[in-house]
Amino acid sequence: MNRTKVLITGGLLLVLILFFSFWFAQLKAEKEEQAVLNEPVYKPEIKKEAGMKLGAHSGDTYLQVYKDGQWKDILIKGVNMGIAKPGSFPGEAKISKGEYARWFQQISDMNANAVRVYTTHPPGFYEALYEHNRTRKEPLYLFHGVWVNEETFYEKKNAFDSAVVDDFKEEIHRTIDLIHGNADIESRPGHASGRYEHDVSPYVLGWILGVEWNPEAVVGTNKKNSEKTSYDGTYFQTLAASPFETWLAEMMDHTARYEAENYGWQRPMSFTNWVTTDLLTHPAEPSAEEDLVSVNPNVIKAKKTFYPGMFASYHIYPYYPDFLNYQENYVNYIDHRGKPNNYAGYLNDMKKHHEMPLLAAEFGIPSSRGLTHENVYGFDQGHHSEQEQGNYVKSLFEDIIAENLAGGLVFSWHDEWFKRTWNTMDYDNPDRRPYWDNVQTNEQHFGLLSFEPNTKKTQLHVDGNPSDWKARNHKPAYSSGETLIKEIYISSDARGLYIRMDVNEEQWDEKELKASILLDTIPYQGQSTIPGVKGVKEDGIDFLIELSGKENSRVLIDSYYDTFYYHYGHVLKMIPIQEYAKRKDNGTYHPIRLALSKELTINLEEGMVTMPFSSYETGILKYGNGNPAAEDFNSLGDFYMQDGVLEFRLPWLLLNVKDPSQKEIMGDIWSEDGLNSSKIIESVSAAVIVSNQQNEIVQRIPWMSYSWENWDQPIYHERLKSSYEILQKAFEEMGVGE
Repeated sequence: MNRTKVLITGGLLLVLILFFSFWFAQLKAEKEEQAVLNEPVYKPEIKKEAGMKLGAHSGDTYLQVYKDGQWKDILIKGVNMGIAKPGSFPGEAKISKGEYARWFQQISDMNANAVRVYTTHPPGFYEALYEHNRTRKEPLYLFHGVWVNEETFYEKKNAFDSAVVDDFKEEIHRTIDLIHGNADIESRPGHASGRYEHDVSPYVLGWILGVEWNPEAVVGTNKKNSEKTSYDGTYFQTLAASPFETWLAEMMDHTARYEAENYGWQRPMSFTNWVTTDLLTHPAEPSAEEDLVSVNPNVIKAKKTFYPGMFASYHIYPYYPDFLNYQENYVNYIDHRGKPNNYAGYLNDMKKHHEMPLLAAEFGIPSSRGLTHENVYGFDQGHHSEQEQGNYVKSLFEDIIAENLAGGLVFSWHDEWFKRTWNTMDYDNPDRRPYWDNVQTNEQHFGLLSFEPNTKKTQLHVDGNPSDWKARNHKPAYSSGETLIKEIYISSDARGLYIRMDVNEEQWDEKELKASILLDTIPYQGQSTIPGVKGVKEDGIDFLIELSGKENSRVLIDSYYDTFYYHYGHVLKMIPIQEYAKRKDNGTYHPIRLALSKELTINLEEGMVTMPFSSYETGILKYGNGNPAAEDFNSLGDFYMQDGVLEFRLPWLLLNVKDPSQKEIMGDIWSEDGLNSSKIIESVSAAVIVSNQQNEIVQRIPWMSYSWENWDQPIYHERLKSSYEILQKAFEEMGVGE
């Protein structure tokens, strides 16, 4: 045999032996490493009492978790999580496991320790939470709700009705089964379904049953069941309670009994409550319904055999109901900062009247353009930037801690496009709300996570930078050799209509020019002139945008097309009647307004005081940089100029658009259909008139037509708001006793 061949063959064999030895060693190491990774970093400790498993307990002030062989207080720092995302209603349960997993990581990174859900989510929620908690030193705890069919409850106005009770008990069973990874739920309209195989029960900190109770339905329950004032169950009892409180005790007992008998678990018990049905009386409340009835958790007692105990859960906001702004012991209350604070005053009063830990199960401030309720100290329901949202929510959480509550759950984790609110809900299409971002509706923007229109690359920002327009390959709607306004671009997204004007900034500033942008959205109506500019004669001006400096720019509406006036003047007679408004082309524009409060009669110490109807001008345009990447970012920015590029965004609802995804707008409101009228349009048109201080026309740009593609599903991407970072730091710094 050739010696050279033998050497080569032996060498190859040695190499192969070494290679496979290394490969097997590496494979073994990887398996061992994976086994370590699969082992939970956090192993929930379980306390056993008379055969019952407990992972949480209700203390004197705080809820407690079992660690190192003892009960330890935990300050709840968490968020509420809804079940809808853009393009879907809650009942469709469209959120994926991947989205849940990403959100849980972001919530934990925010230094939060709890998530609350109101109803059952799809299996991906529980699987993602299970996997998330297995590899963390500190888990993300869960407060789980059980949803009551509100429509049936309100229709019957009797919680003891079998239609309410049977449905609620079935939902209780399903919910308990699925948190233990033992449910296979058939598809039902309006509900999550599927196979639930992941046991998250060790992480469920407590039950919060029910919804914000409708006062009329509570009163109806009490009247129809007047004899039911006590209950003596396996784990809960009442004495001298109202019938509705007795019903709650029965449902809580049923929940505890089902979980104990089937799974050997007990956990702290609560029910949803809100300021409207709290256990206090409010003499300064102007609305009888807002102080009609109380639901008092103190009259429900946990028996000694229910070891984890009870806690109270309330949705508490600083601006609603109205008594919070007028009841003097709250308005004049001095907080831990030495400042008057009605929110802290109310919390202080509530804490004194509860015999169990008190959790602010919902609190928050929206970062919306639209405003709905005002607070005496500025904690308004809307018209806040993201930075203001974060600072206000932080302040509310500081009050929660200072007044010795058990903690709080921010409302909410993510924005919810399907939501409505009372002062905008009559002006849009309720069946199409999830498909566009209505920045005028505050209820859609309580989240710490925003859903931004389009992709990151193609999203438009009001920042004076034309790069995003280039990414969309936009061509100018107008182009000219003139030196003042050189080009105009028009675009849109799920939030609004965008206009960009490339101008000679130096010439513009020197001559103190102002621009009037005319919009024609609906045919066969509109104004033909504009105020303060000579020589204008046009057809169909439905909206007039007056750009007149950073502080004096606004959108005006043809008075004939003014939904606010039609609604509160013509229909409800709450504001002065203007006879001209029902005539087309009447020569008058109105500021665009939203209602804030109807006329109120309030019982104050000095006697009965009448507060007039109030509204605000939402058509005022705010100057600010709308790019989240900018140091001077202002999420409320409507228009901005940089290096001669002037951009502004007009929210769809500001232009009476009911559903931009289908080009549906408000129709002729003076027709028989009134506010229910609607019209599908092909396009909108815009013209521009530039005038000087003498109201003389300097440049006139003819009508430009703009249309856009309809959509059935919105394109969007996620972005953590500025408020997220503020809460992240606040949660890191705050704990029990701080």
